[in-house]
Order: sequence, then structure tokens, then C-alpha cells
Amino acid sequence: MKNLALATVLSFVGVTAFANIESPAHDTNTTIEIVVADFEEISVADLPSAVTGAVESNYPTATISKAYKNDKDQYKLDLTLEDGTTGSVYADAEGNWIDM
Repeated sequence: MKNLALATVLSFVGVTAFANIESPAHDTNTTIEIVVADFEEISVADLPSAVTGAVESNYPTATISKAYKNDKDQYKLDLTLEDGTTGSVYADAEGNWIDM
């Protein structure tokens, strides 16, 4: 019985000795910044005719609710369909669709 008690105490001391080892500090203050592109809002009337034509041919039931342009002459268009659903598409100045 003494051996069982002694073995229990020794194993407890051994486990707690390993628990006191300091773990390395982790830097939890990292910041991740994702920049898509800097688009500025423009008037829908200022869109090139190629872009509005692409919307009319590919999305005939959609209306352009907002338009944005970046410095690379790429356009972000917020579209609203007849059923009320909305979405955004991207196009270049020639009316070609862009995946962003």
C-alpha cells in the first residue's frame, strides 16, 4: 500500500514538473489586409457604351444600380434583377467580363 501511495506522489510530481515548462510566446497581433482594388463611385451615365451594352446583352432583366471605376479603367457594377436579387459584376472598358 505504501508503494502505491509513493508511486502516485512521484507520478504527480513528475507530471507537474513538465507543466511548469514555459511555452514560447505567440504573436497574436498580426493583421491581414486584403485589398481588391480601389474603386470610386461614378454616375451610371458615365459608363462606356461597351459596358452598358454588355450588361444589356448578358443580363437583359438587370438594371445597373451603382457603378464604380478604378485607375485601371475597370468597372464594378451593382446589378438589380427584376425579382429583387442583387449582385456585382466586373468589366473592363471594352465590355469584357473580369473575374475578381
